[in-house]
Amino acid sequence: MATILSVSGSPSATSRTGRLLRHLDDRLRGHGHDVIPLDVRTLPAEPLLTADFHHPAIVEATALFEQADGVVIGTPVYKAAYSGLLKSLLDLLPQYALTGKTVLPLATGGSTAHVLAIDYALRPVLNSMGAAHIVPGWFTLDKDITVGEDGTVVVAPDTAKALAHATDQFSASLGARVAALAPTG
Repeated sequence: MATILSVSGSPSATSRTGRLLRHLDDRLRGHGHDVIPLDVRTLPAEPLLTADFHHPAIVEATALFEQADGVVIGTPVYKAAYSGLLKSLLDLLPQYALTGKTVLPLATGGSTAHVLAIDYALRPVLNSMGAAHIVPGWFTLDKDITVGEDGTVVVAPDTAKALAHATDQFSASLGARVAALAPTG
């Protein structure tokens, strides 16, 4: 169907954000999509911090954005905004890196006080990068994500239902867009 880049902007290897994204990646694969995970924390820090656009890891990350039909952006919320790590990557991408892309923004945080971070912090940046369609995102409370000893993710039932809806809406929008752009013949 479509190629999806699933980007975790969490600096932590054990973050709920990253685990939740990988959980949702499985759902998107179930819809027939090819999902490529990208944990920004695995990129070398120096090129992120010194704006080294030409570093091989940054060039490769940029190419992943170019190849994707859709992008899922997941971030923990810190100080009412998306993570600085995610911001450092977004700043290194071309201005219109999301042109023609369908985007699903997701955020996690410890308090409902951060629920508007998607609409007031992340969405404007994604929009300025040329996203063709930003589907309604979802904010998930940390307490609604449980990670088992074996790494399995369990999401609280009401949250799981809302995330499934957001993910399915993204998948449907992306599928329709890819089909509309497919060559006829």
